[in-house]
Amino acid sequence: MKASPMVWAGRVLTGLFALFIFGASVAPKFFMPSMAEAAITPLGWSASYVTLIGIIELSCLILYLYPRTSLLGAVLFMGLFGGAIASHLRAGSPLFSHTLFGVYLGVMMWGGLWLRDEKLRALFPWRRGA
Repeated sequence: MKASPMVWAGRVLTGLFALFIFGASVAPKFFMPSMAEAAITPLGWSASYVTLIGIIELSCLILYLYPRTSLLGAVLFMGLFGGAIASHLRAGSPLFSHTLFGVYLGVMMWGGLWLRDEKLRALFPWRRGA
């Protein structure tokens, strides 16, 4: 069966999201822990949590990318993003560039999933007009 342009757009958006999460968040926690520690300590987190957070992020990403568990991965990612938003809010980080970044990632993640998953589109239809 040939995939529609909407499904391909969802796959591309999902791929971009996954590459960003892996490259900008997961990989540094495993391969550059000092850089990751420097990023989370101003937010009030102990440096000892870097590896654990990396494992949680990688687990969420794997769940999100596997079609049968993508919805669970997205829900778990939103919990992770909510924690990041709360941490930035408590630390007094800039609103649009840091605090709301989890919202931007969530929109990108859910948008990719919505576009590529017909069942999710049926559950949350996009309606035009009244």
